[in-house]
Amino acid sequence: MTLNIVKSLNENFLVDCISKVFIIAYKESTQQLEAALTTEGLECEVLRQEHKPEYQGFSRSYLCLMNHRRAWEIATQQTQPTIIIEADFVPVLGFGRCPLPFNLNQTDVGISWLYTCAPQVYYVSPDGHAEGFSTSAVAYIVTPQAARYLIELSDEITEKVGAVNYSTWDSSIDSFLRAKKLKNYIPWRNYGEHGGLPNLEHYQNNLSKTHRADLLYNQLAFIPLYAVGKKNEKLAFLWVRCQARLKGIARLLTGRFLRLKVVQTSSYPLRLLKFAILRHFTLHL
Repeated sequence: MTLNIVKSLNENFLVDCISKVFIIAYKESTQQLEAALTTEGLECEVLRQEHKPEYQGFSRSYLCLMNHRRAWEIATQQTQPTIIIEADFVPVLGFGRCPLPFNLNQTDVGISWLYTCAPQVYYVSPDGHAEGFSTSAVAYIVTPQAARYLIELSDEITEKVGAVNYSTWDSSIDSFLRAKKLKNYIPWRNYGEHGGLPNLEHYQNNLSKTHRADLLYNQLAFIPLYAVGKKNEKLAFLWVRCQARLKGIARLLTGRFLRLKVVQTSSYPLRLLKFAILRHFTLHL
């Protein structure tokens, strides 16, 4: 199963299938990230949050949504899928040569997460592509048609939630796009790490302050911000990675990565089980 997955996924690499990479940023330095992406042969552009008097009082989550919307508007004009990543994302080495997590010739693709938070798997195709769910918009691929729908989602959030209120808009992406008859994908392993510091706005709304990749496709291109400046950066990094791995295994064993109902109603339950188990218990970081 593992060999079939790797073989099929390696038919298309990100660097060959992506039109552009947009980096969503506020005041963060993006030099390391830009350098890492450029080295991989990817064209990238930084979209920094605009400063306007009328934005004062807007929630951070809404300002983030507005910045993603800017990227979606550009993505609708592209002929190929677009990668959108936030400034605190740290890609793995060989990011550009990571496999595209879906079939490039498929016409009903919505988004594919490159970094997953609270992931779930719904279905695994014969060639190893995994339909699934993730929250968080730290790093993902979006197709032009999905970008058009996500602009509609942005309008809906504005109307129903408003600009000053906190919203978990990124957790509604999957259900919104599936309602539009699009399929969303998760990677075999994460193509990078969320390297950011704790988010107090999440904490104030009873959500976890931090989230990390459960497992990685390769070593990271540079040390994440959460480990920078620590007395022993390598040890601090390994401690975080160990906790993330254990959390990922716990989610698998407690039926949160692959839910029992999904297995029971699947036409190919063994394929799902193999994907889920091998993903977490084969050699990885």
